[in-house]
Amino acid sequence: MNPRTFRLLPLLAALVLSLLPVALRAQAQPASSLTTLMPLPSTLVPGTGALPINASFTYALLGHSGPYIQQGAVRLLRRIETRTGISLPLAAAAKGQDATLTINVLTDLLETNPQLGDDESYTLDITAQHAQIEAKTWIGALRGMETLLQLVEPSGSQYVLPAVHIADAPRFPWRGLMLDTGRHFLPPAVIYRTLDGMASVKLNVLHWHLTEDQGFRIESKVFPRLQQLGSNGQYYTQQQVREIIAYASARGIRIVPEFDMPGHATSWMVGYPQLGSAPGPFTIADRFGVLDAAMNPIRPGTYTFLDAFLGEMARLFPDHYLHVGGDESNGKEWRANPQIRAFMKAHHMQTTAELQTYFNQRVQTILARHHKQMVGWDEILNPKLPRQAVIQNWHGLEFLTNAAKQGHDTILSHPYYLDHMYSTAEMFLADPLPADSGLTPDQARHILGGEACMWAEDIIPETVDSRIWPRAAAVAERFWSPATDRDVNNMYSRLQVESLRLEAEGLTHLSGPPRILRNLAGTEQIAPLQLFADTLQPVDFGIRGHEQRPSPATVFDRLVDGVRPDTPLNHQFELQVNGALQGNAGDVASLEALFHGWIANAPALDKLEAGSPLLQEDSVHIAAWPKLGQMGLDALQAMRAHKAPPAGWLQQQEATLKAANPRSELVDFVVLKPLQKLVEAAAASPAGN
Repeated sequence: MNPRTFRLLPLLAALVLSLLPVALRAQAQPASSLTTLMPLPSTLVPGTGALPINASFTYALLGHSGPYIQQGAVRLLRRIETRTGISLPLAAAAKGQDATLTINVLTDLLETNPQLGDDESYTLDITAQHAQIEAKTWIGALRGMETLLQLVEPSGSQYVLPAVHIADAPRFPWRGLMLDTGRHFLPPAVIYRTLDGMASVKLNVLHWHLTEDQGFRIESKVFPRLQQLGSNGQYYTQQQVREIIAYASARGIRIVPEFDMPGHATSWMVGYPQLGSAPGPFTIADRFGVLDAAMNPIRPGTYTFLDAFLGEMARLFPDHYLHVGGDESNGKEWRANPQIRAFMKAHHMQTTAELQTYFNQRVQTILARHHKQMVGWDEILNPKLPRQAVIQNWHGLEFLTNAAKQGHDTILSHPYYLDHMYSTAEMFLADPLPADSGLTPDQARHILGGEACMWAEDIIPETVDSRIWPRAAAVAERFWSPATDRDVNNMYSRLQVESLRLEAEGLTHLSGPPRILRNLAGTEQIAPLQLFADTLQPVDFGIRGHEQRPSPATVFDRLVDGVRPDTPLNHQFELQVNGALQGNAGDVASLEALFHGWIANAPALDKLEAGSPLLQEDSVHIAAWPKLGQMGLDALQAMRAHKAPPAGWLQQQEATLKAANPRSELVDFVVLKPLQKLVEAAAASPAGN
């Protein structure tokens, strides 16, 4: 390649981006922050004018304010400083009536750890002279502060808050994110920045998955061999847990711990083999999947152990709810144990599912003694299960509705599995309480909300953020905002802005993937590779598991680890193709520039591939990339000329599209379906017109 051409490639990439349609550029740089709020508030009425943010911007705390509100107000001012570069007074004003911003908490509610059902409503009023957040509780006031921060915007040579009246409250009380730290340990720094991201989009439950076959991740002082032998030295001390709980509570976030039982429990038995249904010995699992190891449900000592351990954890975690897992216990070890089979026969149990219900009944009794309420995955649902148990759904929606009909509180997770690489739109449109649920009003009240789930077979600290964010922000909106909020294009528009805000909070979903790409390329000059990566996303969790078979020892440094789920090009490209098919000249020009960019950058990408054994693993996608660009140009040309391509062209393009996504390379092109539409439209162009 000509060296001068190589130097021009970053400029060409910039040109491609500059030629995006006006509508899409408007999404990236909206006219007003009032159109970028995420989640959408219940009521928003724009006002006239704007409140300037300058060095004289002060705040005052009115009503009932304790340490959490005081800390929250200081955090708010510091974050405004970061956004604006303006140094602000961090001490509350002595005279509240003279302050620029007043925060008024109406109820004298003790600032303790947040609990399910706390009032999170607030109002936010901004005029050209003053801003006020008013809430019944300190948690509602924190939610209002997050909305106010999202409203900070540039206006000419200054920063302002646009005039507005907002009245807001969440639709569901349980709005969670499940984070698996059992399969791959995530250090406290990851937990802290995850909590910051959650607070920004008003998620209020961190479901902390702490034990797995691959690791026991929490310190027990009562049974120290749990972490000493079951964690490979990677676990959270109780002091670290207390500090994380305090950090979460100060942001109005509950922490619900999960200790998986009776299955997914190998790491428990490494140090305490007497818990097992098989004789052992046990070792920390070196592979993922559904393993056979399960706690012995007929041994009295199992419940004595669990009583002591759960009592210790109940004292450590203040939330009223405690998750016991309960999923994927396959019953093989139970059926293979003569004593357990005899117990089942004596108690007229036909299946191991009935035996698991017996186990759960006893665990529920233990939890009640320690003032905790059981949460479990939907496998634990059984007519004999105590109604106090909360069912978390991960199979089909029917499992959620069945649990609600049986009188259980329920949490929806099935559509929000982040490792399945669902698009943001798919998750955004999936509702915990759809209009056709068939539930009565009394049954519907059992739907507490939902949780997005981040399982950890395929993640490490360097990649976890890009797998969660910004998609989880759209899920947070589904849990918070009115059910009528269904505009996907509007959601994507606001998500682009919220993604930048989340990165500003310390998350690394934008900055992390390019670090991996630079490592793959061995150079800082990755413009061609970045343009290529923008057309890709990781394959589904199940496909990656089948093709790569990752384990706790796998090094996650492939191209799949440096591309993002539902890359912004995914939705943008679909809009552009649809616009081009409708004759929009701007979309046609943008697509042509994009396709030319793929073709022009292909030689430089080939050069990077030649010097990188890791990139060579994705040779089929790399080779297909310029072919897709040429395909797009040919299709646009045929449509412009109103002349069908030569005979056999459609079949040739379809073959190229079919071969472009080999699952063994662990990434998928996100542009193939829209390209297929473009190709089919071109093939249908009337000859001779």
